[in-house]
Amino acid sequence: MENTRVIALEKNKVKIIAQFATLLSIATILPLFHQQWLTGPMVNAVLFISVALLGTQNAIVLGLLPSTIALSVGLLPIALAPMIPFIIISNTLMVLSFSWLKDKNFWSGVALASVLKFIFLWSTSYIVINLLFKKELAQNVSAMMSWPQLYTALIGGVIAFVFLKSIKKI
Repeated sequence: MENTRVIALEKNKVKIIAQFATLLSIATILPLFHQQWLTGPMVNAVLFISVALLGTQNAIVLGLLPSTIALSVGLLPIALAPMIPFIIISNTLMVLSFSWLKDKNFWSGVALASVLKFIFLWSTSYIVINLLFKKELAQNVSAMMSWPQLYTALIGGVIAFVFLKSIKKI
């Protein structure tokens, strides 16, 4: 027994681990609903909330999973698999830009983050999808990566605001 060490976590670290696990669970389960208009805003809200509660690095880690899960459960067509790295990068851009502005002005942070995510995803999807598909099919497929991304990010910002306001974090 004399070689036994007691490892205790501080209350704050336990809270962060619990919040991370909860948000990770939500981000993991949401793509199973197969509805972009439900999944998109909620995943974006999770990312905004993660920045506010857990910090930028943890939010970036959380942004890695939803698109991969969306592909594996069929929300994203298999043909869009080449877009996964770009979706992950767009989530990272959103997290970083929101993190940069959130303390100055929450809504400016949400707006900039949403627009950057939209522009990045739209432009990269336009290039990638046009390389992979016939023109008429490319337009239909790229629709998922265009305006809906802006709307779902903005709606996610509203959801995050309501949640963070309710728990008095903003």
